[in-house]
Amino acid sequence: MTSRSLHRRHFLRSAGLAALGLAGCSPPAGTLVTKRRFAPVNIEEDRIIRTVVGLRPFRPEGFVVREERVGSKRVIHHYGHGGCGVTLSWGTAQLALEEVLREETSSCAVIGCGAVGLATARLLQKAGKSVTIYTKDLPPQTTSNIAGAKWQPFTLADRDRRTPEFEVRFERAARFAHRYFQDLVGSHYGVSWVESYGCSDKPSEGYLQDPLADLYPDREDLAPGTHPFPYDHVQRYTTLFIETPVYLEAVLRDFMIMGGKLVVRGFTMMGEVESLPEPVVVNCTGLGARELVGDTELTPIKGQLSVLLPQPEVDYLTTAGMLYMFPRRDGILLGGTTERGEWDLGVNEDAKAKMIAGHRAFFAGEKPV
Repeated sequence: MTSRSLHRRHFLRSAGLAALGLAGCSPPAGTLVTKRRFAPVNIEEDRIIRTVVGLRPFRPEGFVVREERVGSKRVIHHYGHGGCGVTLSWGTAQLALEEVLREETSSCAVIGCGAVGLATARLLQKAGKSVTIYTKDLPPQTTSNIAGAKWQPFTLADRDRRTPEFEVRFERAARFAHRYFQDLVGSHYGVSWVESYGCSDKPSEGYLQDPLADLYPDREDLAPGTHPFPYDHVQRYTTLFIETPVYLEAVLRDFMIMGGKLVVRGFTMMGEVESLPEPVVVNCTGLGARELVGDTELTPIKGQLSVLLPQPEVDYLTTAGMLYMFPRRDGILLGGTTERGEWDLGVNEDAKAKMIAGHRAFFAGEKPV
């Protein structure tokens, strides 16, 4: 019998027993048994269709939303979201919009066409502004297209650098973004509610902490024997999931339908905005702001995803330490690599091999090494 067959047989057997509450030891009396089937993820080298690399624009102090005068222009800097560009996009775009509205203007420029730039442009349009996006890259060539995009703020800032003021702005942005994404649920935008399973060695370990715990509805801690995962502590909850290839294309289409203009061009220095006809410019350049603005706090966190052939029957998300599995229509995303300060966009083959091995062990019922 092949290793592939053994892995699939183990997971199928564990998933079936879990649905009956019979896996491992019997659950204590009164324990809620999860009544669902877990389709196994088929993790084999010959099912990997691509591996993609992206650089998260990370700032130890968190994202920036602030105004600067550049000659005759008002510039609103809006960047530095780390691994939360898609997650927080609508919320920090609202903060940027409020900065724009401090003075009267009829037209605005947005630099950048990733998730942050598109959300900013759409909110400006909704506020009645004429908007032009200037960008050197369009979807699907943006960093946002590579994002896993589960709605869950992660890799945002260093804990010891987060100020009370930042925490207030972060919570406000997160709640606004979460509510906005709810209105986009459906196949058109590629946004959906999906069950997620967070696995850990300690109770309630993970990201579902105050003050945002209420944004993860339908939560429960699963007892051993009620799930097929190789951890003693598993928390099930429902969260929003964004399929970025579908989502970014749909938002860009909305922008164009609503009269938005698109200009393909890059900027090498902030002074170049003086040549733009718009009096207000929102800088959503992500990692590019390091050189454009001279923000040396910005640093890349390299991450890569290996994408497996699609499995429509896999309808849940998993996280275990740094490893995560997210199913999409175009393939199953396997992630779990972070390299802080690394600018190289080439695939790290050693990190890829370790990540694949970790996922293979996880779905074979073993804790990843």
